[in-house]
Amino acid sequence: MNNNTVAPLKAEDFPRCCEADQFDFKTTSELEPLSEIIGQDRALEAIRFGVGMKNDGYNLFVLGPPGSGKFTAINQYLQDIAGKGSVPSDWCYVNNFADATKPTLLELPPGRGSVLRNDMRRLVEDLQDAIPTAFDSDEYKARGQQIEAELQKHQEAAFRSLHEMAHEKSIKVYQAPGEFSFIPMVNDEELTPEVFEKLDKDEQKTIEKAIEGLRAELRTIVTKQIPAWRKEAGERFRKLNNEVTMEAVGLYMEALSAKYADLPQMLDYLSEVQSDIIANAVYFRPDSGQQQQIMFDPQKNLNRYEVNLMLDQAQTQGVPVVYEEHPSYSNLLGRIENTAFMGALMTDFTLIKPGALHKANGGYLILEARKLLMQPYAWEGLKQALYSRELRIESLEQMLSIGSTASLEPEPIPLQVKVVLLGDRMLYYMLHAYDPDFAELFKVPADFEAGLERSSENDMLYARMIATIVSEKGLLPFDCSAVAAVIQQSMRLVDDSKKLSTHMRSISDMLSEASYWASEAGRTVASEEDVRKVIETQTNRVDRVRDQVQEAILREQIMIATEGEVVGQVNGLSVLQMGNFSFGQPSRITATTRLGDGKLIDIAREADMGGPTHTKGVFILSSFLGARYGQKAPLSLTASLAFEQNYGGVDGDSASLAELSVLLSSLSNVPIKQCFAITGSMNQRGQAQVIGGVNEKIEGFFDICNARGLSGEQGVLIPQNNVDNLLLRHDVTDAIEAGQFNIYPISHIDEAIHLLTGTPAGVADAEGNFPPDTINGKVQARLQEFAELRRSFGRGDKDEDGEAGRKEVGSKGGDTPGDPSTP
Repeated sequence: MNNNTVAPLKAEDFPRCCEADQFDFKTTSELEPLSEIIGQDRALEAIRFGVGMKNDGYNLFVLGPPGSGKFTAINQYLQDIAGKGSVPSDWCYVNNFADATKPTLLELPPGRGSVLRNDMRRLVEDLQDAIPTAFDSDEYKARGQQIEAELQKHQEAAFRSLHEMAHEKSIKVYQAPGEFSFIPMVNDEELTPEVFEKLDKDEQKTIEKAIEGLRAELRTIVTKQIPAWRKEAGERFRKLNNEVTMEAVGLYMEALSAKYADLPQMLDYLSEVQSDIIANAVYFRPDSGQQQQIMFDPQKNLNRYEVNLMLDQAQTQGVPVVYEEHPSYSNLLGRIENTAFMGALMTDFTLIKPGALHKANGGYLILEARKLLMQPYAWEGLKQALYSRELRIESLEQMLSIGSTASLEPEPIPLQVKVVLLGDRMLYYMLHAYDPDFAELFKVPADFEAGLERSSENDMLYARMIATIVSEKGLLPFDCSAVAAVIQQSMRLVDDSKKLSTHMRSISDMLSEASYWASEAGRTVASEEDVRKVIETQTNRVDRVRDQVQEAILREQIMIATEGEVVGQVNGLSVLQMGNFSFGQPSRITATTRLGDGKLIDIAREADMGGPTHTKGVFILSSFLGARYGQKAPLSLTASLAFEQNYGGVDGDSASLAELSVLLSSLSNVPIKQCFAITGSMNQRGQAQVIGGVNEKIEGFFDICNARGLSGEQGVLIPQNNVDNLLLRHDVTDAIEAGQFNIYPISHIDEAIHLLTGTPAGVADAEGNFPPDTINGKVQARLQEFAELRRSFGRGDKDEDGEAGRKEVGSKGGDTPGDPSTP
């Protein structure tokens, strides 16, 4: 490395910002609305492929960060193509007259389901008039009376014959309601019991035999003849009723059959309806004495002729696009409801309710993956439906065999749907790794970008997108300065001056709030001032913790120095994330070095407060020290690193440059200027690597320096490759332009230590030796001293107690026995 001092960035060195004068419009009202989705070419191509692919399993998973406009994009695309598709069929459930627990499924052309439902309701209404009228006709009454008269005639003839038989045997028949009596006669007088007892035995037996014969005849009449005649009369009545009902129903059923003659399944159903109406015509007659039975038997009511229209496509244009906000098991796959009746739960085919898959059948269903996975059995139910390609409605209790209530088994509906899941990347990768069915059913990922490549053309497209959002939400127009400010903040959202954020929710919120502040100020057009007001108020609403941290630093409760020079102490920078707000905070990093066995102690790691990435950074730092200074002899030092006053743990490797700098300061005994802060990761070669949150880190240190008073010497060292990420607040850039604050882009640790100490790092000669007046030279000399001390301790003293002395030193494992701070 050369020893040239790195110069601070000048205004022209900062990334190109978006300026108002690059636009040729005054307000967004002059711009043409944007119809296409910008910046998502890869995702849109995947969506087009997934939607067009008709094979099984080519459902889509749209992945990207929340708020990136995934739903808006996919919904807009599907709505655009949905109108070009064919409207799917209507689906109905009707009563299965053979087995009411297994409702029958009907498929009808679009719009005819509602027509059928109305026709069946009208049929029931018409028959409620027509059937009672037919049974109230004179002809029916006359034919009924004839049947009754013939029955009565048979009964009277039978009893007349019985009386004649009794008369021939001198026995009189007495007939009372429900009772017959046989009294013997002598000379036309009734034979009393006393007289009967006086008759001789032969006469008594003759009379008893005659009476027994008559009783047998009576039994024949009562138990055989009369039931047979009544059965015959009942059959004749039934036939009569069927004929009358058929005459009343036939005209209506013929009209319906003609209307649905093109649907063979409908003709079969109408035939079953006609047969059932004829068999149960009594339920259409309010004076038939059957209302009590109807009340206690829900199956024997007129709802049996209802049509449960599951999917009505009468008003549908093209194929359906359905978004289910609450994808529970029943909301997805449908449910069978129950009604309470006489203390029991009852159900029938009219209580079958459709789910989102029914509504989207033949089209597209959009679901949020996280919500879906949070609902019990919903994910498994969806997979089963997609695998079987049919919708089978059953309750969770029935599926898990934990319910004992009567339920239905509706005929399954064929399923043809394209499912689109929305979720973040981690969820997609986890499902792909842990659920083998996922890869079979969701073969098309559509990955949404977080940023759009910045160019003049894309800046203009972004302006049109802003105009589109403003128009759709009914906001005030934005002038060109406001559009430039929004684009500037969009770049800040992705921490990249060469990218524009595609996080549509954040942009939309910014536009809404800017419009609000413009209205509050009485303006009719939103300007740059309003956008800045949004950024300021959004920050003020969530920066309580930042203010408290900065207050603690300014009150020196948290010790951060911004002036002076200290050996083994440097200002590192970290980022704290609080919800959707992040801010930078300076942290004091210190190092101590002493004679030892080459061990580098990370105090955070030793206290179980260090994360794995930070530990990795410390190991890389240790490797760099060994590679640069341990080529001729092992490092004979023990060093300790600490983030002072840190109680919440440390992770990340962005402090690697700071930690190495503070170690070199301690070893060389050269102080570090406290007016600087440094951030940056490094590799084993000492090269500075890109880190995140560079703007927040710089602003965090600037705020402390600004509160204490800017001296013109304060500044922050950042990796050179982070310059493209610089999108600082206006007060920071103003201070930099005024020469009151500085940003130094560094590419190597040698540049960093030169800036921090004011002493060149030094370049090794051919033998690996560094100039003695450089940082590397001083470090090398210090390490050589440690090595000599280590060797002298290893030899021990050659006196008479030398052997014992060697054993004592050896028992210490080679550690320095004296004061560890002794050079």
